[in-house]
Amino acid sequence: MLGETIPQLDERAKILLRTLVERYIAEGQPVGSRTLSKASGLELSAATIRNVMADLEELGLIASPHTSAGRVPTAKGYRFFVDTLLTVRRSALSLPAAELESRLIPDQPQKVISNAAHLLSNLSHFVGVVMAPRRPSVFRHIEFLRLSAQRLLVIIVSPEGDVQNRVISTQTDFTTSQLTEASNYLNANYAGMALEQVREKLKDEVRTLQGEIAALMQAAVQVGSEALNDAQEAVVIAGERNLLSVDDFSSDLDQLRRAFDLFEQKTQLMRLLDVSSQADGIRIFIGGESQMVPVEELSIVSAPYEVDGSVVGTLGVIGPTRMPYDRMIQIVDITSRLLGQALSQGGD
Repeated sequence: MLGETIPQLDERAKILLRTLVERYIAEGQPVGSRTLSKASGLELSAATIRNVMADLEELGLIASPHTSAGRVPTAKGYRFFVDTLLTVRRSALSLPAAELESRLIPDQPQKVISNAAHLLSNLSHFVGVVMAPRRPSVFRHIEFLRLSAQRLLVIIVSPEGDVQNRVISTQTDFTTSQLTEASNYLNANYAGMALEQVREKLKDEVRTLQGEIAALMQAAVQVGSEALNDAQEAVVIAGERNLLSVDDFSSDLDQLRRAFDLFEQKTQLMRLLDVSSQADGIRIFIGGESQMVPVEELSIVSAPYEVDGSVVGTLGVIGPTRMPYDRMIQIVDITSRLLGQALSQGGD
């Protein structure tokens, strides 16, 4: 959030600000006093409206582009609008819930998550983003293969049948029988457990084994955990190309480049979505105010989603600050509920 106090506005100023923001979102053109006079429904003189506009500008809620006599909302103006003036109309979504539900049929979790990102993108015409649930790194089978004197291949099979390979270097030149002993011990005692758990248990339980084999198993569990975590796609993004057709970006290639850098790196997005997962319901970040997404012309509407009553991830829509927030809130709200239902029904 911006960390600033919310300005105190009288009812007249609120109506004019709401009208200005709604007109600007709809049309993308600076809004003049004459338009405001007609659209607001207030019986005010042009001079009175100009005075109110001057006050709103002084508060930093609107700004005057150099090329026009009209005004546009600032990031602070959008924030005030979203926090205090926005009313979400239930009719804003054209697709019935049943049709949306048919697009998120319970299936493999990763496929459902990918479909949810595309659904967000298709409905919003902006960018859909979903942070996948963090699954524990459970293994079904582990095996060691000797590559050379001190290099081994660790083969880890997940319960879903995914195979991950990692090469590790060791201090000891293990024999084939020692490698078999280590893999047999791990498979017999720990198969089906999360590797993070196994690592803790090994500290206490491998004293009965030779020190070298204990060290080997610890190293294998460590790389296995990393391998299975890497195999999970943490953030799924869909519809980045939609931003290319947004007027607000077509004239500012630097903003567009920064936006695409953000999607490519994903780390900042992960942090932002982590913050959103702790929120209760919809969260909106406007124009770079989150610090984690330093793109002035981007806004993010996000919400956590639940599986079997527990919050497991976050999803959202990323688009220009000039977005129809009421519609985005509904899209994100509905998709979060549908995704939670699909994952709960689909199981793992």
